[in-house]
Amino acid sequence: MSTWDTRRRPDPDSGKPAADLTTVFRNLCRSSPWKWQSLRFEYWDEPFPEAPDADAPLVRAWLRRPGALRLETSDGLVLHSTTGINDSKDGLYISATRKSWLLPPQLVAPVYDDGGLVRRRPEAAYGEPGFGNGRFSAALDPVELAGNAPVPLEFPGSNPLEISEVRRIEHEGRPALEALVTPTVSYRPADSAAPLCQPGRNRVRIDLETAVCVASQSLESATPDYGHWLRIIAVDEYMLDDLFLAESMNLTDVRRHISWDISA
Repeated sequence: MSTWDTRRRPDPDSGKPAADLTTVFRNLCRSSPWKWQSLRFEYWDEPFPEAPDADAPLVRAWLRRPGALRLETSDGLVLHSTTGINDSKDGLYISATRKSWLLPPQLVAPVYDDGGLVRRRPEAAYGEPGFGNGRFSAALDPVELAGNAPVPLEFPGSNPLEISEVRRIEHEGRPALEALVTPTVSYRPADSAAPLCQPGRNRVRIDLETAVCVASQSLESATPDYGHWLRIIAVDEYMLDDLFLAESMNLTDVRRHISWDISA
């Protein structure tokens, strides 16, 4: 399938039955690595019913795959900036492990469905940069909600989640799929201490263009404040290395006068 097809957005209003929308939702959750290369967004580490509270703390993020991340507070204070993004990887390759030779997911071809979404993910060097807890990284690539491939028809209970009431909504002005989900015994979050879904019923939203999990919230009375909210601002912007480095790599500005101190 062509590059254009891999980025084509599915149409949940095409009259598909509920079972097909559930499949679209799962395939969308597998598709993030092939949907975008850079992302600018705002992130709240708490859930909201419709929109973030004005006084709720947030972080502003710039992310460029595979491993560049910059985070700022709402006041512009830098919380985290990737360093060493141009460092040599020779130490990793010398370790001679199988993982050290895996290619980035953008360089390998998955199995697509008819809508341009990923049905089966290949073996690759997956992993998003994170900050704070594992839910931040999992939201950027929510494959834990669907697994790497469909489960056999004989074992439908081995899906990570039971999914119901899939519908199209608007999230921060962008089309998304929302579903009510319940983790099963097969649910394996990327970070067991910070899963996208808590035991019991949860509400999750997946952005249709990027396949990023833009919202999650536990609907259980014991954990009503568990979840996150993410507002996408820009997709595939050009981002310079300087944005992610502690010190600028810019060369000397030759337009400025350079003084030469000569000793007597």
